[in-house]
Amino acid sequence: MRHPPVPRSVQGRASFSIWWDVIAAIIVLGVVVFLAAGSRGVLAPLPPPQHPGISLDPAYLPEYAARTSVRMLAAMILSLLFTFTYATWAAKSRRAARVLLPLLDILQSVPILGFISVTIVVFMALAPGRVLGAEFAAVFAIFTSQAWNMAFSFYQSLRTVPRDLKEAARSFRLGAWMTFWRLEVPFAMPALIWNMMMSMSGGWFFVVAAEAIGVGDTTVTLPGVGSYIALAIERRDLGAVGWAIATMFVVILIYDQLMFRPLVAWADRFRFEQTADQPVPGSWVLTMLRRSRLVALVTAPVGALWRRSQRVPRHARPDTPAPSAASCARRDGFWTACIGVAIVIVVWRVGRFVSTEVSLAEFGTTFLLGLATAARVFVLIAVASLLWVPVGIVIGLRPALARIVQPVAQFLAAFPANLLFPLVVSAIVAFRLDPNIWLSPLMVLGTQWYILFNVVAGASLLPAELRDVGRNLQIRGWLWWRRVALPAVFPFYVTGAITASGGCWNASIVAEIVSWGDEHLHAAGLGAYIAEATNRGDYPRIVLGIALMSAFVVVINRAFWRPLYARAERRFH
Repeated sequence: MRHPPVPRSVQGRASFSIWWDVIAAIIVLGVVVFLAAGSRGVLAPLPPPQHPGISLDPAYLPEYAARTSVRMLAAMILSLLFTFTYATWAAKSRRAARVLLPLLDILQSVPILGFISVTIVVFMALAPGRVLGAEFAAVFAIFTSQAWNMAFSFYQSLRTVPRDLKEAARSFRLGAWMTFWRLEVPFAMPALIWNMMMSMSGGWFFVVAAEAIGVGDTTVTLPGVGSYIALAIERRDLGAVGWAIATMFVVILIYDQLMFRPLVAWADRFRFEQTADQPVPGSWVLTMLRRSRLVALVTAPVGALWRRSQRVPRHARPDTPAPSAASCARRDGFWTACIGVAIVIVVWRVGRFVSTEVSLAEFGTTFLLGLATAARVFVLIAVASLLWVPVGIVIGLRPALARIVQPVAQFLAAFPANLLFPLVVSAIVAFRLDPNIWLSPLMVLGTQWYILFNVVAGASLLPAELRDVGRNLQIRGWLWWRRVALPAVFPFYVTGAITASGGCWNASIVAEIVSWGDEHLHAAGLGAYIAEATNRGDYPRIVLGIALMSAFVVVINRAFWRPLYARAERRFH
């Protein structure tokens, strides 16, 4: 039998796949070398306290960047595991949500210094005298700056899956496992990826505190970009600060090209109600993964196991009858009583521990400091919302513009506030400004991007049919914003605003006390109180500050943000 000639286009594609194999092999080899360089020395003994540890020579920055990037990648993997378990549990169980959501509010409000001060001894004990224990502490500290907004985003997506898609899953007799991976995770993926970008940037924002750990008499400095920045600020070396900024830009660009841009292009397939004429984002890395025969050969066994785990069972289980209203009421009452008892025990233990060192008058003063920080947070979130909500909608509705803005926003979100200390301190001292006012913008420097990234994600998911209806009905101007754009992004905005608010409280520990060499500026607030107590190793005051900050965040979220969240879920589902 005579075979027809192979078209020239197919021949070109077949030969071109060889080059994709070569590129894939080079990238895989580079990733292996990168992981090896970033993991070098983790099992070595801890250096003595008098050992310099960090050098400001720019020649060491590639190694420092590799080690920081490995820590952030490990923290991102832990954050994904936390998101898929914690947020899913909160979204699926009404009783669990009563505990998990307030707990998530508390966790995102606890400053990174609070986590470090409590956990550093535990992690150091896991590998006594070894660098590995300090690496565990650093990865966990970065994890605490990445996980919470991803969990909030995934929870919001699970709660807003369209009802018709849920009905389709039930009609196909999909079990809980397949519904999760075939419906809920794909639906949440576009917004989750944007929040992963923000989480990675948030890790950069707090990497200085994670790699240069000092709690009382315990000081641990790990080689990395964060500790390099801390040393450059201590020595007032502007040249070293510039090298650190350039290194951060290169690393963020590499992450964007090799990780986030392929994920954005891949997740575009999960857009709900996507029309055929809409531009599709592209990525050369995703094209390589799809065309490389080497990648297909390596991933084939994993893909086969994954598909086998998602097979529809031949005999679906019959639907279990719903419990009666009386039974639900008894269970809810018992669950609420357990929660109340646990809260009372925790408050009693914390009060007993704190009262040994802190007087009632100091408690009142600390409460007033919390009110000062709360006022700053409200003002900053309001200003950031007015600025970034319209900008995010414009960017999200234009995929080509989003591809340009994405790496720039990642870099700006990752920019540590510490690098602005020279400019801020010099300006405040030169013009004799009030630190209580002019240090406040540092709090929102890294957290305002939570609002932008979530609004961009929401606007990018706006169905093209809805936009076409608006154009056909000639809805323009403020009416279009009020009836189409703002309702579409409102659930995403509330998620971003909740996370940004908690992030502002967290960032207050580095924004209310700033230093540049011998110059020190102090703003009255709860963040400054916790930072000073941490530097002294004063654990009763650390616990008091963290407890008050957590209480402020929980009360504000319960009284203000959660009603907005419920309204968004109810009206704009």
